[in-house]
Amino acid sequence: MDKAIHEEGFPDFFADAPAVTIRDPLAQFLGAARDGIMEYRYADAVRLAGHSCPTVAGTWLMTLHGLRALYGNELPVRGEIEVYMADARDAGTTGVVATVVQLVTGAAPETGFHGIGGRFGRNNLLHFDQPIQGGIGLRRKDTGAAVQVVLDASVVPWPNEMRQLLPKAVSGQASPAELQRFGELWQERVRQMLIEHADDANLVQVNTWTVN
Repeated sequence: MDKAIHEEGFPDFFADAPAVTIRDPLAQFLGAARDGIMEYRYADAVRLAGHSCPTVAGTWLMTLHGLRALYGNELPVRGEIEVYMADARDAGTTGVVATVVQLVTGAAPETGFHGIGGRFGRNNLLHFDQPIQGGIGLRRKDTGAAVQVVLDASVVPWPNEMRQLLPKAVSGQASPAELQRFGELWQERVRQMLIEHADDANLVQVNTWTVN
């Protein structure tokens, strides 16, 4: 178990969630990481998003499985991956999904880093309102290889107890004990997704894709 993650107060399972190692040419160029190699962990996504939920966990797994499909045994190259999303940037949980994907891939919308001397640009690599069938699309800039990744969160459903607690927690009517139990149940579903179903092809489906 990662001691730093544990001491920060995160649930213990965060340290056991699958991680991803990438190579970032910009980090290498600026001397921020040896050979540009960096490891991202689920706790990093939680810190950035500010919370842990099935959307954050599901996006984490979609991103990792999509990169595995595109790169195989190679290290994914951060900043050299385009990301496509079906919904508008202000729709539903699109912003949360985009935040997690951007953390790992470096892909940013028009507000992203414009690069140095025509290199290392991260802007205009994250696209919204795209014709994909749900989930996210990932495309390698160097080879053009692309995949669509879809999450079926129903594979890990909420327990019946959560259905009873959720209305009370959201409305502010839950007792302290009920709120604690609510949080435990919330993170238990996340744990199941990240630990027990991390490699479940029914939870995360990856398909090759041709970008038009």
